[in-house]
Amino acid sequence: MMRSVLAGLALVSLAACGGATADNAAATTDSTTVATDSAAPATPATVDIVETALAAGSFSTLAQALTAAGLVETLKGPGPFTVFAPTDDAFAKIPPADLQALLADKEALTKVLTYHVVAGNVPSTQVVGMTSATSVEGSAITIAVVDGKVVLNGNSNVIKTDVAASNGVIHVIDAVIMPPKQ
Repeated sequence: MMRSVLAGLALVSLAACGGATADNAAATTDSTTVATDSAAPATPATVDIVETALAAGSFSTLAQALTAAGLVETLKGPGPFTVFAPTDDAFAKIPPADLQALLADKEALTKVLTYHVVAGNVPSTQVVGMTSATSVEGSAITIAVVDGKVVLNGNSNVIKTDVAASNGVIHVIDAVIMPPKQ
């Protein structure tokens, strides 16, 4: 049922979500190098980011949010995209009333979700050398390596890296990251 709902959504152009391209996915690097838990497959993935996340079984809230924001078709598009994907447990850290309010506000939800996406395919080997990345939403995501782990915005840990999809890569995170208030 969820797959049919997701597949039936209208196309939302990436340009409407910030228009980011691989050329403006800015990154600032430092000299930090850290080994990561990368499990990239030997052969390219054959399913897109949305199908890959659905198959994992731990992203139902993310799927619900993408559906509510009308972003499913965008993330099924050619990309490439790098998605910092919050798990269901990450969304559960948001107070229930706040999460329901976010899911009901398409504009705010789109802003939060596109803040989790970086244009281009950015594997963990590149992420660990970055101090920030520009999200599709337009704001910077700060990146730090702390005790051998990648941390976004000082509060979200990357818990799994390099989940390959046909149109990009997913890095799984343990907390939803929020764009800065404008």
